[in-house]
Amino acid sequence: MHMPSHVVDQIVALEERLRIAMLAADCDALDQLIAADLIFTDHMGRVLSKADDLDAHRSGLLKLDHLQPSEMKISATPQLAVVSVRMKMTGTYDEGPFAADLRYTRVWRHSTSAGWEVLAGHSSHVVAT
Repeated sequence: MHMPSHVVDQIVALEERLRIAMLAADCDALDQLIAADLIFTDHMGRVLSKADDLDAHRSGLLKLDHLQPSEMKISATPQLAVVSVRMKMTGTYDEGPFAADLRYTRVWRHSTSAGWEVLAGHSSHVVAT
């Protein structure tokens, strides 16, 4: 399957916008980048909604200090993209510090009304072998 290079370039840029918005707890930007019907499964197996995600940033429950992406892989069509990216991160959750090495899988959906939005996501711990 041929991946449209302009779509891949858009997704790379959107992933960076998402990373910056998460670091800044920019809920307006996150609101634009995340679909209303988001389904996100975190590394603990919890299923979270868009409201859950935005509330964690808005309330200060989750504060991210560092997000370093690597090993990004993208598969895309004009309307759908799947991203796998490794993310080393530090921050605080519920005022407790954390450092994590996670792999995220995100599904981006394109619509004429909303543009590109994250429809689904999953994170899991990277285990060194």
